[in-house]
Amino acid sequence: MLKFPKPDVEQFFRTLLIQDFAVSPDEKQLVFSTNLSGHYNLWAMNLPKQFPYQLTFKDQSSQALQYAKTGEFIIVGFDQDGDENTQLYALQPHGGELVPVRVQAKERHFFAHLSKDGTRLYYTGTKNNPRFLNSYIFDLKTEEEKMIIEGKDAPTFLAAVSPDESTIAYVKSFGNTYTLGYVHTENGDYLLTPETAEQHTVSEIVYTSEKEIYFLTDYDADLSYLAKYNLETKEFSKVIAVEGEDFSNVKYSKKDRLLYLVGSYGVEDRFYQYSLSDGKLTQLQSPTSVIVKLAVMESGNLYLLGRDATRPFNIFKSADQGDTWEELTHYRVPGVKDEDLSEPEVLKYPSFDGLEIEALFFRAKKENSNGHVILWPHGGPQSLERKWFRARFQFLVNRGYSIFAPNFRGSSNYGLKFMKMVEGDWGYGPRLDNIEGLEWLIKNGYADRDKILLMGGSYGGYMALLLHGRHADYFKAVVDIFGVSNLFSFYDSVPEFWKPYMNQWVGDPVKDKEKFTEDSPITYLDGMVKPMLVIQGANDPRVVKAESDQIVEALREKGRDVEYLVLEDEGHGFSKKENEIKVDRKILEFFERFVN
Repeated sequence: MLKFPKPDVEQFFRTLLIQDFAVSPDEKQLVFSTNLSGHYNLWAMNLPKQFPYQLTFKDQSSQALQYAKTGEFIIVGFDQDGDENTQLYALQPHGGELVPVRVQAKERHFFAHLSKDGTRLYYTGTKNNPRFLNSYIFDLKTEEEKMIIEGKDAPTFLAAVSPDESTIAYVKSFGNTYTLGYVHTENGDYLLTPETAEQHTVSEIVYTSEKEIYFLTDYDADLSYLAKYNLETKEFSKVIAVEGEDFSNVKYSKKDRLLYLVGSYGVEDRFYQYSLSDGKLTQLQSPTSVIVKLAVMESGNLYLLGRDATRPFNIFKSADQGDTWEELTHYRVPGVKDEDLSEPEVLKYPSFDGLEIEALFFRAKKENSNGHVILWPHGGPQSLERKWFRARFQFLVNRGYSIFAPNFRGSSNYGLKFMKMVEGDWGYGPRLDNIEGLEWLIKNGYADRDKILLMGGSYGGYMALLLHGRHADYFKAVVDIFGVSNLFSFYDSVPEFWKPYMNQWVGDPVKDKEKFTEDSPITYLDGMVKPMLVIQGANDPRVVKAESDQIVEALREKGRDVEYLVLEDEGHGFSKKENEIKVDRKILEFFERFVN
């Protein structure tokens, strides 16, 4: 009788991902950015057939993807090896050579909108105004460009264009928790929310007509709700909210006069339909725990990109207003059944000041467990860990490690007040939330005090360094993936359009010098005594290589055990499968040294 071996870790390394998608107006072609070849390129499927074929061979991540409503071409944005300087190109639906549309070295282009006839492209860019950004209309026929909005006191981004292009909605972003929405008209610019001294956010703006704009806001509230702005009367009104829900996305179906809403609170999404005809809100079945992107076609059909804890990114279609879903792609962990993957347990625990913290715990199966728990502080910090697929989590659980991922104060999806708790306090409250989580795990039998490891990326890498420096006794070994090591140098090195956010987000390095020093991991070199692995992308524009260089050099001067892996063709993440595999192998080899 044939006997097949258990899945090897290699199978987890080979899991593929989807970044973005677009559907042709006639819904006969689905185009998506995926690393099916090991590098990200555009692939397509001729619906209803589901056999993919490759459109581009650029081998780079995509940051924008939009089909022209005429069906004649696709707009796509690519950066170069993770530098995030998105350049915009046009591509024929059958593939071929990329035609430059908005391409300029060292500049970044944020795609916003294509006119109905496909001749006018709206975008926001860093050109001539890298700090506050300008927005433009570019005529694809005449190649003439016109600036329509000049960013002045905050980074300014185009959000939506009215059906007849007579008005334009945009947002001014003063920070992750402070964004104001405006509508630009020939008679002037108007705030979408009433004037107030209280900080709030506006996002996900859609036009349902020339007269009405719907959007999401937490104006005068802690959680985001659906609101409306009337362009004739200049009136703001609250439309609908769901208790305990933080709306995060809204899309309009003109055919059915419906708005589709994604409601979020914590680790999962919920999906709603709101009728503009009768004001009825209906909860729908979502095909995934987390909804990444939703597209509504002129036919009323829905296309959704989502993922679960045990299933990678996949694209789904609904032809009945979200009642049922068809899976168009079928990405899985090769050779591993869904039920053999780890579905996380949702935990809640009180922190040092009584604040409730929600967390995910991915438990290794008893027969396979090595008894070790990895603390994973998430990135952001104004982000969170959710029930979404991470190949790194699943292969580590497969190898016997359990993973603890707390959504400490400052995490998103728990309300505006909770999210603001990290602003100006990167290193006290969130740090102690992580430590209290470990103590809760130990007390409740989830972890042994002498079998804890630490790993994080971005802000999570910063937190890994800080926890190592201040609480090394908890950990056997530490992995830092492009983490901030020094708040002073980080403040000066971020992308130019981030700099207006920094005083609210992190603090002022002059006024808050003492706090910057206290919260910088590099202050605690003497406490960093455990073995470390540091990973860095050479092209990272967010947390530059110098952040990792200085901590590695300083620790090596003290004779500490530090391994350093620099990826020369990556930025703030991993865009190439061979690099992702290289990193994951290295992490596994590193942790395996400490589980005996």
